[in-house]
Amino acid sequence: MKFSKEIITGITTIGAIGLLVFGINFLKGNSFFGGDDFYYANFPSSGGVTPATSVYVDGVEIGKVLEVDYIVGGDSLGRVRMKFNIQHKNFKLPKGSVLEAGGIDLFSKGIIVNVNPDISKGYYKSGSTIQGIVSVDMMSQVEAYADPITQKLQVMMGSIDDMVTGVSAFWDTTATSEIEASMREVKIAIRKFGDAATQIQDVVGDERVKLSRIMSNVQSITETLKESDDQVKHILGNIKTVTDDMVTMDFKGVMGDAQKTLQSVNAVLDAVTNGNGTLSKLINDEALYNELVETNADLQNLLKDLQLHPERYIHFSVIGGKTKGVVFTPKEEAELKKLLNK
Repeated sequence: MKFSKEIITGITTIGAIGLLVFGINFLKGNSFFGGDDFYYANFPSSGGVTPATSVYVDGVEIGKVLEVDYIVGGDSLGRVRMKFNIQHKNFKLPKGSVLEAGGIDLFSKGIIVNVNPDISKGYYKSGSTIQGIVSVDMMSQVEAYADPITQKLQVMMGSIDDMVTGVSAFWDTTATSEIEASMREVKIAIRKFGDAATQIQDVVGDERVKLSRIMSNVQSITETLKESDDQVKHILGNIKTVTDDMVTMDFKGVMGDAQKTLQSVNAVLDAVTNGNGTLSKLINDEALYNELVETNADLQNLLKDLQLHPERYIHFSVIGGKTKGVVFTPKEEAELKKLLNK
């Protein structure tokens, strides 16, 4: 079947027009047949995003940026308005999702959609306007990390420069002579250390015999302790027996007896305090006390008078005389005189 030139030309023209429309839609980010959902988003700035850049969800491209316009008189959060579409048929944009405009990596820009997992609020309708934010691109993050490091490096380089300058100033003829003098002092000190080590070696050699005797004495002491091991064990056994007896002793009974004794003493003291009993009368009866004092004074006077004038009370027998008063034997008279002469 042959086609005429006119038909071939028409088919070619239609194909070219179709390719042109497809190319224009592709460059704009539109689907070939259209019908995609589109949304508007307001940002403080463009963040480097231009038309035909991509829209990503979890790193997957789902749409294109169609328009980027500057809004005259817009507030600080909505000076730039972007229109983008969603080319994924089964994707719906939940309310509360966050849009970030900025760098995707070091080279590409776009919009990142952080999907809200809570879908209870519903989804945005096609043509809705969403407030977005501008993300910090990677270069800005690198600069934020690099600036403090750069400042520290500058300070460190300044310190190194000062140190090098100080070393250069020190390393002159005077410093060289001082270093040589210091090295000579070091050599002298090393020589003295060598002499001291030699003297120590000589002293150790002289004291070697004494050290040997000391070690022999220590060995003898250890052997003696080893031989006395049975006695030590016996002593420890006795100590253990004593401690066991103390543990098994009836402390409770002893404490009970002591408590009973204290109760008896307290009862006696209470009786004395309350005026009961002979002891209480002796302590609390003032008249009895005065009588005892007077009786004691009378006895003292009687003893003094008996010592001064024994003839008033005792009559001694005289040879050939008549016995008067109480008759004492010679032994009793001697004891009475001894008592009175004290």
